[in-house]
Amino acid sequence: MNTSRILKFLLLWLGLATSAGAQILTPTHLTTALSKPTAKVGEEVELIINARIDDKWHLYASDFSDEVGPVVFTMAFKPGPGYALVGKLQSVKSHHEQDEVFKGEVAFWEKTGQLRQRIKILQPGALTISGVADYQSCTTVDGRCVPGNETITFGPLTVTGAAGAAPAKSTGAVAPPDKGKPVRGIAPVILGAADSSATPTEAATPTVAPTTPATAATVVTDSAATVQAAVAPAEIAAAPASAAVATAQDPVKEAGGLWGFALLAFTLGLAALVTPCVFPMVPMTVSLFTSGNDSRQRGIFKALVYGASIIGIYVLMGVLVSVLLGEDGPNLIATHWLPNLIFFVVFVVFGLSFLGLFEITLPHQIVNQVDAQADKGGWAGIFFMALTLVVVSFSCTAPIVASILGMAARGQRIQPIVGMLGFSLAFALPFTLFAIFPSWLKSLPRSGGWLNTVKVVLGFVELMLALKFLSTADLAYHWNLLNRDVYIVLWVVLSALLGFYLLGKFRLSHDSPLDHLSVGRLLMAVLAFAFTVYLVPGLFGAPLPLLAGYLPPQSKHDFSLASAGGAAVVPASVGREAPRFGEFLELPHNLNGYFDLEQAKRVARLEHKPIFIDFTGHACVNCRKMEATVWSDPQVLEQLRNDYVVVALYVDDKTELPEKEWYTSAHDQQVKKTLGKQNADLQITRYGFNAQPYYVLLDPDATTSKPLVTPIAYEPNVAQFSAFLRAGVKQYQSQRTPVAAR
Repeated sequence: MNTSRILKFLLLWLGLATSAGAQILTPTHLTTALSKPTAKVGEEVELIINARIDDKWHLYASDFSDEVGPVVFTMAFKPGPGYALVGKLQSVKSHHEQDEVFKGEVAFWEKTGQLRQRIKILQPGALTISGVADYQSCTTVDGRCVPGNETITFGPLTVTGAAGAAPAKSTGAVAPPDKGKPVRGIAPVILGAADSSATPTEAATPTVAPTTPATAATVVTDSAATVQAAVAPAEIAAAPASAAVATAQDPVKEAGGLWGFALLAFTLGLAALVTPCVFPMVPMTVSLFTSGNDSRQRGIFKALVYGASIIGIYVLMGVLVSVLLGEDGPNLIATHWLPNLIFFVVFVVFGLSFLGLFEITLPHQIVNQVDAQADKGGWAGIFFMALTLVVVSFSCTAPIVASILGMAARGQRIQPIVGMLGFSLAFALPFTLFAIFPSWLKSLPRSGGWLNTVKVVLGFVELMLALKFLSTADLAYHWNLLNRDVYIVLWVVLSALLGFYLLGKFRLSHDSPLDHLSVGRLLMAVLAFAFTVYLVPGLFGAPLPLLAGYLPPQSKHDFSLASAGGAAVVPASVGREAPRFGEFLELPHNLNGYFDLEQAKRVARLEHKPIFIDFTGHACVNCRKMEATVWSDPQVLEQLRNDYVVVALYVDDKTELPEKEWYTSAHDQQVKKTLGKQNADLQITRYGFNAQPYYVLLDPDATTSKPLVTPIAYEPNVAQFSAFLRAGVKQYQSQRTPVAAR
């Protein structure tokens, strides 16, 4: 009897276990392959991951932002002396679409998918490579998603002698395509797939000392970057060239930022329409398509071709600028003094032109030749009519177009194209719409003095924007020409002059007499004076958070509300070392800190505090926003001042270091001579991240320099940033507490 009950119980338990096991879903099945079975030392081989996906399921790929929501496909490869990763993990022919649930673009496969990772062979012998794949599969049937995490193996790969030359000894470098040195790794580091704001989940550890042997550990790669680093007595690290292309913070940031920039360019295109060179041409041009012997349909089609031609001409400008920039162009323009000074001069010249000092026009020969082509008629004639509009309106549109291209050149390579597309779309839209609906022409206001008013307003705006370019060069090269107070004073004067101009207190050369003040003009004057009043407290130390990204850092002021009110400026700690580079670098909010990591470590050890590393830049807009809106919070400021030794590492500073401090980076084999280059190399090689701001909390006594908590990038939420600082202190204290006392 007892035996029967036991048997029934076992059968029931087995049935339940089988039933439970049946609920375990594995919709994605991975297999591996090699691009070739044999290779020589020095050659490159592709590791291939093939995915077979069940019906009605899809597998998310690696080539989209991990901030959208789904898990991006990543690989954590186990490093070894026989190979080095080259570039990033590549998704092959993934499908991209806008996901309505996650409100962003995702990439995925159905049925089958494939990923490839290139490696460089470093030494002969049989080579087997393993790694951990992390991914997610979802179904649209009932919305279920299944995470995947499994160890996969590639090989064995038969490796023979060197291909052309013997391999070099390992130095911890990561092999870039076609050249490089062996690699050693440390802790897993995962970067965001395509989004610039993604942060590593764990940090790597080395310092800048690119000649010391290293110890292997784990390497993680994904769609944005491949990070490989090394732990060594001198704490060296290296990362592949692909890490350098992670873009966490550009002047225009990723997809959302591009849409914002396109909207700005579209708005400027609308502004160009109401300039004296363009506005009177709208009814005159539209009449060419609505009169004559052509049918209404043919007239509308001609207007569409005309509008498309305008868009094509301006987009071509954007393409040319994008091609001329090259891969390194945006970074060069964002930090180098020469392009910033050129843009400063261009903005000033165009601003003065808008104010009526002189008029910028193209040579009459060019205008006449283009106009002659337009008179020939036909479809080619329509294109040349569009080109004639672009040429004739040059004196009014050139400053606006130059402004858009100037801002775009400091961001991603696609931004000039996006900017010109947005501008030209707005510029061409009225000509097309009025041709389709000619009755709308009756609602247009008549040309008059108000058109010149628009031009003058744009002129003042151009002059104010010009200061940003001069400030960028001034900060990077420490010329001390345009500190924060001078910058704000110039903006106060310009905005106040604009307000008085709009009120009719003075006239410029091309202005018509002002008999009365319109409501629109009055409202614009109110905005100008409101902006002036907002700026004034900035002269006395107010952070001006709305403009934090455009003003120089908040450091020294000729006047200070804090000092006037009796609040004492916190002095440097007694016995602290004077900060190296402190003669030309400062921290905001009267914080005491350093600009050299090794010096900060020495001080932190003496004071028994963790280190707060601020990877920042003179031209970093989001860095200034963080300082003005987050660091300025009393709680955060108290934490930074009392709980940490703060070190600011400027990645774009042009100060050349003594020759004895130069070194050749294992990351890109380039000699790092300046303070900024070395700080940027440190950020890339140690943490696999090259965007700013980027905040890392360190234990100065730790031998590996592994972060206390996961580093973060731009975090405008004060509570979240404060919690990040508290977590670092808690982890630091727990690491220093003896195990028996915990």
